Amino acid sequence: MKIAIITACPAGVATSFMAARRLEEKAKKQGIETLVECHSNVEPVQLLTAEQLAQCDKVILAVPQNHNVDLSRLNGLNVVLSSIDTILADPQAVLDSDAKSFEAPQQVAPAQSSDHLNVVAVTACPTGVAHTFMAAEALEQAGQRRGWTIKVETRGSVGAKNQLTDDEIANADLVILATDIEVDRSPFAGKKVYHCSTGSALKKTQQVLDDAVANATVQSGSSSGAATSGGSGKKEKSGPYKHLLTGVSFMLPMVVAGGLLIAISFIFGIHAFEQKGTLAAALMDIGGGTAFKLMIPVLAGYIAYSIADRPGLTPGMIGGLLASTLGAGFIGGIIAGFLAGYTAKFFATAIKLPESVESLKPILIIPLLASAVTGLVMIYVVGKPTAALMESMTHFLKNMGSANAILLGIVVGLMMCFDLGGPINKAAYTFGVGLLASQTYAPMAAIMASGMVPPLGMAIATVIARRKFSKAETEAGKAAFVLGLCFITEGSIPFAARDPLRVIPANMIGGAITGALSMYFGCKLMAPHGGIFVLAIPHAINHVLLYLISIVVGAAVTGIIYAFFRKPDTTSIAKPASGSII
Repeated sequence: MKIAIITACPAGVATSFMAARRLEEKAKKQGIETLVECHSNVEPVQLLTAEQLAQCDKVILAVPQNHNVDLSRLNGLNVVLSSIDTILADPQAVLDSDAKSFEAPQQVAPAQSSDHLNVVAVTACPTGVAHTFMAAEALEQAGQRRGWTIKVETRGSVGAKNQLTDDEIANADLVILATDIEVDRSPFAGKKVYHCSTGSALKKTQQVLDDAVANATVQSGSSSGAATSGGSGKKEKSGPYKHLLTGVSFMLPMVVAGGLLIAISFIFGIHAFEQKGTLAAALMDIGGGTAFKLMIPVLAGYIAYSIADRPGLTPGMIGGLLASTLGAGFIGGIIAGFLAGYTAKFFATAIKLPESVESLKPILIIPLLASAVTGLVMIYVVGKPTAALMESMTHFLKNMGSANAILLGIVVGLMMCFDLGGPINKAAYTFGVGLLASQTYAPMAAIMASGMVPPLGMAIATVIARRKFSKAETEAGKAAFVLGLCFITEGSIPFAARDPLRVIPANMIGGAITGALSMYFGCKLMAPHGGIFVLAIPHAINHVLLYLISIVVGAAVTGIIYAFFRKPDTTSIAKPASGSII
């Protein structure tokens, strides 16, 4: 006997994988040959062809109505209709169920074009942690369901993975750039390119693919220039926010490394680094004396790079180093980056040279002129006023009373939990990272703690109100718990996408409480990422217990609020689990 198993769950998490494997194991024990098509985020989807399905005695189908799976392949076959929950509860009963001739409902047939396309994509977010990989997975699964050949390169915090080859790019019919930061486009010159954010690729995947087919434009030869329209497509928009995020993404590893090295130097004693020639002093020189000094030049340099490509890098870094030297801090670095970038871009456009000496522009003329203009403006115009502003802000933050500290904690907590990795969340995060350069560590502690609350709160809700959630959502809650511990706020997205009017307010209330408590307790964080695991490094954060209390309280409040207001999942057939509180 031979059967096919097709499973999928609305959240795209591990339950569909678990259900398929349980059925497969049961069948193999009984000598039944199996073919499996599992739509989940655990492994790539291997679509079964109509020919493969026709060879099976029956097909076990556990696919929700709102999932975009092509069921027309099953027309006329013997099919057992089931659900993920039923399979997990009693796989043997599902195997023993009688099959009936199947006719695919018209409304679940795929609406998109079945034309085969060779597609390559790149995903990149500012931190290179969550959105980068989640967007890549969403694009791959959606493309495969359309019958496309698709490969996605991820440019995360550990570098490029699944890298595209020259042949793959050359053979591609379409290029999708789902990036929140600037990436080198020169490899895609002459190809049809569509750009979107990682958030859009993750949350509106089908729409992104449709828009990419309809609106992709031909990429010019410039690595950073906007695509030139090859039809009715829209010109890509690129603005200051994207340039800022590009600078932050390149600066972030410098901040993390520098902060943790400083924290490690404190293991030998808070004042041990004052003894010259010791290991503590060496670590402090590497972290505080070098890495932190490079933060602002790197920030400014890559803001300028995002605007003007390579010619902007030199004046940007020069302007950033001047900002740091003049005491203008991260605000001065941001100003220097934009000033250098737009100055370099202006000279690149305005200066016309004979073709024989055109090659001198990017390596000599533009860096020289842009560096001179940026440096003079920073020294004579921007430097001193910005330094005074930074000094007053630093003085206020370090000496503010409890009321102001709590208010600041509430504000950053609300921002971190509103759009879950979106522009407001990134603005708060960038603010905290920037303050580390001026040795102001309390806001960063409140920001990271608040950012951990949404996924942890959703995990708590799925435990204390288990009967209100489907099996798939319960599994998503387990994943959210792990992501929350790692300070990946995006772990709450699957819940917010389904129930935003309840999830987002609950997240914001818990995040505000956590931010307020962290600031009230005077918690200070040396590194801008790492989640709960940073606490294992001595002195990376002070008041460790109080910091943990801040996170637990906020997450519990979020979880309890959402569990109370959450409406039971009417599609789930799962019985109330023992120990469910609500």
